Amino acid sequence: MPSAAERTRTLVQSTCSAVLLVPGPGGARPEQLLTGERGVGPDGDVFLVLPADPPAGRTAERAPDDEVPAVLELTDVAPVSVPHRIRGRAWISGRLTPVPGQAGPGQVMLRLTVGEASVDDLWGAATVDRRDFALATPDPLVRYETELLQHLASAHGEQLGLLCGLVEREGVERVTPLALDRFGLRVRFGGSDGHSFDARFDFPEPVTDITALRRAMHQLFEAAGG
Repeated sequence: MPSAAERTRTLVQSTCSAVLLVPGPGGARPEQLLTGERGVGPDGDVFLVLPADPPAGRTAERAPDDEVPAVLELTDVAPVSVPHRIRGRAWISGRLTPVPGQAGPGQVMLRLTVGEASVDDLWGAATVDRRDFALATPDPLVRYETELLQHLASAHGEQLGLLCGLVEREGVERVTPLALDRFGLRVRFGGSDGHSFDARFDFPEPVTDITALRRAMHQLFEAAGG
């Protein structure tokens, strides 16, 4: 399974929604800033691009003098229609500093120096060491996962239905692909009684690109149909 650091790094470098929680001036109620582009530097610092308008502009002005603390909260929602769509959340806390001259017109870039991190997702809850976060790599399928899951759900319902034979459960009415990574496919089954359950189908070996993924998916469906 992917480590907690890898899962957190994958969320940071995915397209999932994120907000930056920053205490207001004088300890006022935290402000929630919507982030745009984000990335991770070689030392594990998280770089965030935000609109220059208040309150992000005020935060950038305060950061050099006040060492503004902040928490980046990421929410991962399944890209397909399924009950209980939130797949996980991650939190990264640290200190903000501005990065002058690196953002486009009307934008500011902030560096979040990571202090602590944690993740709570389909794999479970865990804390993440800052060194592990810096060394971790995102899942190679993260850029394609949304499109691949939506394609599976819309065009491969018959093949997904074959997976019912591998879980040996009766009364299954819905089969929805829920998550995909280099290690395997997670599916959510919906029963006639209104309840649902997840099952994980591991690939024979981790995949590193789309070609290897197609081969692994073919093997999975072939095994389910056999």
